[in-house]
Amino acid sequence: MKKPDVLIVGAGIAGPALAYWLSRNGYRPTVVEHARQLRSGGSAIVVKGPAIPVAERMGILPQLRELATRNRSLTLLDPHGRRILQLPLTSQKNPTIEVTRADLSRVLHQSAHTGAEFLFDDTITALEQDEGGVDVTFRRSAPRRFDLVVGADGMHSAVRRLVFGPERQYARPTGLYGATVPLEPGAVEDPSQMTMLTAPDRMLVLHPSRTTPLAIFTFRAAHPAPHDRKNTALHKQTVADAYAGLRWRAPELVTAFLDHPAPFFDPLTTLRMPTWSRGRIVLLGDAAAATALLGDGSSMAMAGAHALAEQLAARPGDHTRAFTAYESRLRREVGPRQRRVGPLSRLLLPRTRTGLAIRNAAARTINRTIARTNPTTTRQTATR
Repeated sequence: MKKPDVLIVGAGIAGPALAYWLSRNGYRPTVVEHARQLRSGGSAIVVKGPAIPVAERMGILPQLRELATRNRSLTLLDPHGRRILQLPLTSQKNPTIEVTRADLSRVLHQSAHTGAEFLFDDTITALEQDEGGVDVTFRRSAPRRFDLVVGADGMHSAVRRLVFGPERQYARPTGLYGATVPLEPGAVEDPSQMTMLTAPDRMLVLHPSRTTPLAIFTFRAAHPAPHDRKNTALHKQTVADAYAGLRWRAPELVTAFLDHPAPFFDPLTTLRMPTWSRGRIVLLGDAAAATALLGDGSSMAMAGAHALAEQLAARPGDHTRAFTAYESRLRREVGPRQRRVGPLSRLLLPRTRTGLAIRNAAARTINRTIARTNPTTTRQTATR
């Protein structure tokens, strides 16, 4: 029998992970990516929860551990830059592996590339499906027909736009913005320590990453403006206005953001859709259900890729039931996470000084609890 052809749009995290599992289960995956190559960058993500057993089954856990950042603790500062407390970020009860997004993407690509075709510097422009398959028009490549199409192309998914409608129908703004900029290696003295300064409506993180430190800005804008993804000048002005008057290293880090030719900037939103599939086309990862602030988008993408491939393998020739089973399974994971976004945003970025004081008191209580339950970890963190 002919192996079913599957087009996967997006070569970030979900796409290569799905390609790996599909090729092992008797499919012929093709991955198309609009970037010219795998994306670089030091932005750190955490592999945790359901992604850990998936990585273990793929045989990539040893590689990820070797590539892990050395970040072991979080130092929390008050609005004046004074240290409040230090929290350990690792625990034997909840194993996690922090790696850069670029490293995780590269490891997944290496695992998948022998069993999949990768098309870089290309993207889709049209999708037309019927009962037998999907006709795909590409920007560069010749048109092709596939049995199935998977949109693994992130929050601003082209597949979702073409098949389900514009993003604004499904995006749920949190009222927050996120921005990052890479820094010079000497910007961080201790590669094992992440530092977080919080003030009402603003958070500023200095993250050591693995090779390139990052400044991470998360904030509510005083006067939100219509978002234009290509208006870098507006992004820079928005960050400068939000962090004006903040102490510690804020002026230095804002200047780094202003001086960078293309810093990252995006509103933080969740994505909620009534269904993740239509006919022979299905969405995966952030394209289906982005979850802001929780830091587990990559982990859910890996878990979702495994679940989708598993359901397709269990129901050969019946993609409808496979898509339904995959979505039902993943929604049980994603739904509670999305419901936590609102409370978490209020906890991370209190709107008033009173709220900030309450949050800091809660953090101290958590720190004391950790010290009682895991004194060894706490002592090691305190000596760094």
